[in-house]
Amino acid sequence: MLEQFEKIGKEAISDLKKVRDLKGLEEFRIKYLGRKGQVTQMLSQIGKAEPQERASAGQLANNVKKQVTEAFEKLKQSLSLSAKEQTGELVDVTLPGLEPQVGKMHVITQTVSELLEIFSRMGFAVEYGPEVEDEWHNFIALNIPQEHPARDPLDNFYIDNNVLLRTQTSTIQIRVMENQKPPIRVVAPGRVYRPDTVDATHMYMFHQLEALVVDEGVTMVDMKSTINQFIHAFFGQEIQWRLRPSFFPFTEPSAEVDLLWINKEGQEEWMEVGGCGMVDPNVFDAVNIDSEKYTGWAFGFGIERLAMRKYGINDIRLLFENDLRFLKQF
Repeated sequence: MLEQFEKIGKEAISDLKKVRDLKGLEEFRIKYLGRKGQVTQMLSQIGKAEPQERASAGQLANNVKKQVTEAFEKLKQSLSLSAKEQTGELVDVTLPGLEPQVGKMHVITQTVSELLEIFSRMGFAVEYGPEVEDEWHNFIALNIPQEHPARDPLDNFYIDNNVLLRTQTSTIQIRVMENQKPPIRVVAPGRVYRPDTVDATHMYMFHQLEALVVDEGVTMVDMKSTINQFIHAFFGQEIQWRLRPSFFPFTEPSAEVDLLWINKEGQEEWMEVGGCGMVDPNVFDAVNIDSEKYTGWAFGFGIERLAMRKYGINDIRLLFENDLRFLKQF
């Protein structure tokens, strides 16, 4: 048996020297090192040796297997490298590695963070609320009657007769006033939903930042000076903006806030970014705040439109297409 093991080892080494390619190497592996290969089978024959030869047979079989396996692996590495050189797959280890991709916040998230930081310096707290609301918080408490066009089912995403996706973050203002008495000074960021026709400045889902101040002696001068400070802090001193008289059921008097921007045609035009005004006494009455003692102002800005003006984005749809070539610019 010992002579047979030595013979198998010599034949294996001899045959390995004749191998010239990976195909021949695989045939060698099957013949000698496969599950039924000659070298593998030696180990199963040790138990058949005479008792006095078993130790020597086991040692010899293991040595033969080790030598043949090491020679096989060495030749395999050499032939594999040669094959890569022939096919042009050789890796140049001196080339620099791939730079890891580092993530960053979406431009809308960046804008929200910057806005909250500005208002926190002005003494505003931050409040959040649910995106699925009831009609009380979304309409009734905000002095929007049943017959108002804003409550048309075609202009809202209703879930059932009394539940809908909120159309404004003013709902958070109502929740704050229900649970907190004046003085109140809060901002409320969040997503809102309206079935608008999608175009360069409209989307069926967008973000708002609303602010509410309620206290004794609050006037529209306080509101305008706050908006002026915020706009200049966010855009810079050169920005042009204006207040334009308007109407909202929950504020009286009311105004629109417009910013001068460059449209898709490269022309300057005024873009509405939000509404504002003095809180209507009916809203205070709905949340049990004394409208004879307290006054307040509120505004709501579209965050996408603020980002568009600041970063020169002329189409709101670019913010939601998830095109990394666009998003990496910010």
